[in-house]
Amino acid sequence: MTAVLEPPAHTTPAVPTFLELEITGRCQLACTHCYAESGPTKGHGSMTGDDWRRVLDEAAAIGVQRVQFIGGEPSMHPEFTDLVRHALDVGLAVQVYSNLYRVTAAQWELYEHQRVSLATSYYSDVPADHDRVTGRTGSHEATRANIVEAVRRGIPVKVGVIKTREDQRAEQAVTELESIGVDQVSMDHARGVGNAAKTAGLPSTSELCGRCAKGIAAVLPDGVIAPCVMGRFLPAGQVRSTGLEDVFTSERWQELAASIPQRGPTACAPDCKPADSDSCQPASGTPCSPMGYAPMSAGCSPDDSACKPGQPACLPAFP
Repeated sequence: MTAVLEPPAHTTPAVPTFLELEITGRCQLACTHCYAESGPTKGHGSMTGDDWRRVLDEAAAIGVQRVQFIGGEPSMHPEFTDLVRHALDVGLAVQVYSNLYRVTAAQWELYEHQRVSLATSYYSDVPADHDRVTGRTGSHEATRANIVEAVRRGIPVKVGVIKTREDQRAEQAVTELESIGVDQVSMDHARGVGNAAKTAGLPSTSELCGRCAKGIAAVLPDGVIAPCVMGRFLPAGQVRSTGLEDVFTSERWQELAASIPQRGPTACAPDCKPADSDSCQPASGTPCSPMGYAPMSAGCSPDDSACKPGQPACLPAFP
């Protein structure tokens, strides 16, 4: 389903430097809020391994700096390891957004590469609450153990705590993650896309963080190019018939970028989980908590330089 776009602004968005590659819809979990509606019975899509390698080659050639392998659970793709290695071979930095439910010895070795980092989602410090969100008993224990192992191995790991219910112990989950040594923790609410869609009607750009198509783009399992994995209802082209550069310099891409409302008092690098950015630094005074997540907490102002990714309430709420 394609959303109706507003008229484009007279600006040309730059070629994205961060590219999300959704290589599969298959996942061991069945999360109640999954934007991609992934699950154990879903497939890997129509893109072949060669198609993905060509995308990686094009990405490196046009100036993309980092790719994120995401799904579903990207490690369930039969060519996952080869695709990560190919990305590294062409000079790209890699982030693997995994549920960290199962990690093999070979995958740990791959993740220890100096240009590879990990990201994952987390829901509660109470195992039963976490498992209720994922639909899989034992997922909290497995994911937590693998987060601990990543920290032990010195692998950079970024954890997004996603709040799906008002009674969820999300803040306690942030505290727990920090206590086990995770130094990149952020919080967001579940976006109304996919399983978390609030209505059966047309998807809305109001559910996006405001940074999609602005330094970030996504390629979906069927080859569709979108502003980000959350903005999958805004197709910009088909990678199997059109090159990445042609899409990113097209009028359609400009229209998409203009149609997504900017959030927050200042522009921040892509921080719509599960996006990633190293340029958003709380020490510089740049607000890094999810844009518009919640009302401001006591003693915190929008320009507070002490606003940390793990403190979710330092920017105004969505209007």
